[in-house]
Amino acid sequence: MTMKKMLALVGTVALVALATAAISNSAAARDEIRIVGSSTVFPFSTAVAEEFGKVGGFKTPVVESTGTGGGIKLFCEGVGTGTPDITNASRRIKKAEVETCGKNGVLEIHEVKIGFDGIVFAHAKNAKPFELKLEYVWKALAKEVLIDGKWVPNPHKNWSDIDGSLPNQKIEVLGPPPTSGTRDSFNELAMEGGCNKIDDIAALKKEDEKRHKAVCQTVREDGAYVEAGENDNLIVQKIKENPNAVGVFGYSFLDQNRDSLVGMVLDGTQPTYEDISSGKYPVSRTMFFYVKKAHVGVIPGIKEYLDTWLKDETFGPDGFLADKGLIAAPDADRDAQRKSSENLDDLKL
Repeated sequence: MTMKKMLALVGTVALVALATAAISNSAAARDEIRIVGSSTVFPFSTAVAEEFGKVGGFKTPVVESTGTGGGIKLFCEGVGTGTPDITNASRRIKKAEVETCGKNGVLEIHEVKIGFDGIVFAHAKNAKPFELKLEYVWKALAKEVLIDGKWVPNPHKNWSDIDGSLPNQKIEVLGPPPTSGTRDSFNELAMEGGCNKIDDIAALKKEDEKRHKAVCQTVREDGAYVEAGENDNLIVQKIKENPNAVGVFGYSFLDQNRDSLVGMVLDGTQPTYEDISSGKYPVSRTMFFYVKKAHVGVIPGIKEYLDTWLKDETFGPDGFLADKGLIAAPDADRDAQRKSSENLDDLKL
């Protein structure tokens, strides 16, 4: 072993020892699990926390909706009872975020895949219905669009400016801000997915990948897209009040508000449990939560909380989270997750 590698190893061991000491010395300061993160995962996590508090013999965990990015930032600030034990995420943690965690002494992280969600487009029940294509979504919301071979600021004001089959009404889309995991997935799956439907732009990816990502994922800032905050319930409420607006949020929020909202057909497919689960619906994603392993065995109940989550009665196709809109992973994937969580396997990107 070289001296450089030896020093790096010594440094890592020292960080682990300091992290363990920090949380052990402050364990008495907190005896309930603290969870932060995604607003999309929040309803599921809250339901599991309440169930865990009823039957687990531990205090009910404290769950906060901070958005995926905000939750991971808090999670990665370090170890000790002043930092969260678990962070929920509606996208996978990024390499740069893991590196930030490591610099702050959060060296061991366990990843849990909880199931699937679809990013849906919806409007109020009293609105005039119309169908969308991914290409229309991009043309409506991109900051720049390609017209006659030239990139220009998006000129589309009404949906009918994009295609004559669409209504002659103002483009007004309410959705999550950049700190939200839903927004990350929306940019990647919906915006870039629509962008790549246009041949001239799809070819750009081979020539200039950075430019391609910028034009495909950058959302216009002239009022057509309204950042409605981290709380998807707020978007739902605003859509109910404005029949001309379209909302963007996780499937579970549509499922819980079918009395007043209608999911919009996207590329010919309704946002249903079956079509999201099968992959037919074009904008679906995996959801996660991340566990700070240094806190396991120190903050009471973390391992037991995991066990509660991973029961089929919780996150299986007929589990109580299905009633809240969670779309279950296949049987083999759920079994693999249980095995991984029994061992508290380290995150591998």
